[in-house]
Amino acid sequence: MPVLPAAEWHARRVAHEARVDAWLAPHLARRQAGEKHPVEDFLFTYYSYRPAQLRRWHPGAGVVLAGGEPDRDYVETAGGVMLDPSTEKRKSTEWIRGLLESTAARPAHFGCFGMHEWAMVYRAEGVRHEQVPLRLSAAETARVVDENRVRCSHFDAFRFFTPAARPLNLLQPTREAQHDNEQPGCLHANMDLYKWAYKLSPLVASELVADAFALARDIRTLDMRASPYDLADLGYEPVRVETPEGRKQYAAAQRAFAERAAPLRAGLIAALGRLDGSS
Repeated sequence: MPVLPAAEWHARRVAHEARVDAWLAPHLARRQAGEKHPVEDFLFTYYSYRPAQLRRWHPGAGVVLAGGEPDRDYVETAGGVMLDPSTEKRKSTEWIRGLLESTAARPAHFGCFGMHEWAMVYRAEGVRHEQVPLRLSAAETARVVDENRVRCSHFDAFRFFTPAARPLNLLQPTREAQHDNEQPGCLHANMDLYKWAYKLSPLVASELVADAFALARDIRTLDMRASPYDLADLGYEPVRVETPEGRKQYAAAQRAFAERAAPLRAGLIAALGRLDGSS
């Protein structure tokens, strides 16, 4: 088993905490003040990982920390401490690995143009983010959906579609068919790499969890910039996917995110392989 000298893992822990604190501090300040931010707070409200969990550093399974102290997650071993091997038995990884592998093997598609966010307000009486106005009128917003093919493959986006929008989608995603539908160009599938990373924590290195968080944070920004919401007062320039230029801009950003996501997905698959001894 690899052994990390005390100076090395202390430095990694400090660097991780500093990186995460830059994300946490504004969120915690808003929470204390009773304020909400529709973009920056999303990863802390939609996903279940608590700020303190994100901040805590782990080296991953099978790594010895020289000079470390045992606690609820770590046990003593020759030369230091390591994650309690019984932790692995509490993790159900087969479903996650199957999803990651099937997604990675599928061709990427970049033609959805963010219509999922528009379908969530399509012909609805209210909107999900009531504190944020729409850029277009309700009729204009509906026309954008009607004039563009809705082709969302992600169940956790599709389930928020309005009843009127669901029949317009080319697919009818279900939780049971998630392994068959998700593809590596999807913004939400790539954002969810953060979810799979933290669900595997502490068995994967915290740097990988933080990398997935950083990707998800940037994806969320594009997701909302391309949405029907008007976020100009918060400093977000819209990606006007209702226009040819906006759709081109969206697809280019989507490709860039898919390229960033690929090594993270591969890293999670490799970590799962090490956990079950297949790689």
